Amino acid sequence: MSSKTVQFLQSCTSDEDIDIVKLVDCVVVDAVRAGASDIHIEPWESSIAVRVRLSGVLNELVHLPSDLHPKVVGRLKIMANLIGHETSLPQEGRANTFEEAGNVVLRISTFPTIRGEKVVVRIFDPKGRSFDLDALGMEEDSLATFKTMLLRPTGLILLTGPTGSGKTTAIYAALHHLIDRAGPSISVATVEDPVEFNLPLIAQSQCNPARDYTYPVALRSLMRQDPQVIMIGEIRDSETANIAVQAGLTGHLVMSTIHASSTAGVFARLINMGIEPFLLASSIVGVLGVRLVRRNCPVCTEPYPPDEALMRLLPPDVLETAQFRKGAGCAACNHTGFSGRVAVTEMLTVGETLRETVLERTTTRRLQEVAQAEGLLTLWQKGLRRVVNGETTLEEVMRVIGLEGF
Repeated sequence: MSSKTVQFLQSCTSDEDIDIVKLVDCVVVDAVRAGASDIHIEPWESSIAVRVRLSGVLNELVHLPSDLHPKVVGRLKIMANLIGHETSLPQEGRANTFEEAGNVVLRISTFPTIRGEKVVVRIFDPKGRSFDLDALGMEEDSLATFKTMLLRPTGLILLTGPTGSGKTTAIYAALHHLIDRAGPSISVATVEDPVEFNLPLIAQSQCNPARDYTYPVALRSLMRQDPQVIMIGEIRDSETANIAVQAGLTGHLVMSTIHASSTAGVFARLINMGIEPFLLASSIVGVLGVRLVRRNCPVCTEPYPPDEALMRLLPPDVLETAQFRKGAGCAACNHTGFSGRVAVTEMLTVGETLRETVLERTTTRRLQEVAQAEGLLTLWQKGLRRVVNGETTLEEVMRVIGLEGF
């Protein structure tokens, strides 16, 4: 995985002989070739640790001499047009790459630590990213329900999940689906922070807090732009939440993401932001919870016995039918046993019974019980489906989902 970087370092006779530009280029090329989503460059006690995130898991790429730290960080700052001498405050910028690195776009973020600045580089590959809703790997039932929601002319659709769980990809795919269906006859606009990919036939706006161009400011202006569909990058505060809810009630289809502990927990999160339950009950049409689990490598997958403690959590009918499989590790999967990731989703639709329960300001647990009584399949249940079919391991589902909805 780290062949180009290691080969370059081995060709250098001393630290002074190292060309920092070539070194950083090698790290980027290795990360892109490995299919990494992020590069972490962090000063440790005796070295600079360079790690890459593959399928959601950090892996060590290489360790560099500590005295190269200022030069490596300086090179990345130059690439992103950041202030080189500013080391005590966080900075963020973007950089384009070169043909050998696939011409990907890098989002470079610096963060001051007691040992020096840590740099995280997010890798965006516009050519390698598909926003085809049918190709996201969602379960058929969740996909069908999601598409039905997108047929609605008004309402608020929310996506929830941790960072890196596929929310942005899913919401971009939903916008593509709407454009493919309606073409230029539909007006779609987004407010994001930042804009991660440029989408055709969609008016995308990027927040700029330094100029007081925030989500609320952008959304209030956007409402005078005659949009039919509005995508809000993330609901972070009460003002943004209130505008999103009001827009969903006044003739717009609104999509956004929000961080919550579960799909049912979204209601409690918004109520804590000061949104009245009757507004939530009237505006929210559905909440999609998304997680990504690593998929077993198709080349080296083989039967295996899961951990006994985990086996005790499974119902008898699952134990009887499950085909527990795990990748043994091979050259095709970098000896990880996994190849790519697949979505696990929880699709909560807001029906009449759930609306009435929301109006009662009840607990998240009670909302979850009502939703499950109306047919909600939890993330845990959907994850078990993947395990039973041999697509992933029981340990991987526990790592990503835990016992949510168990």
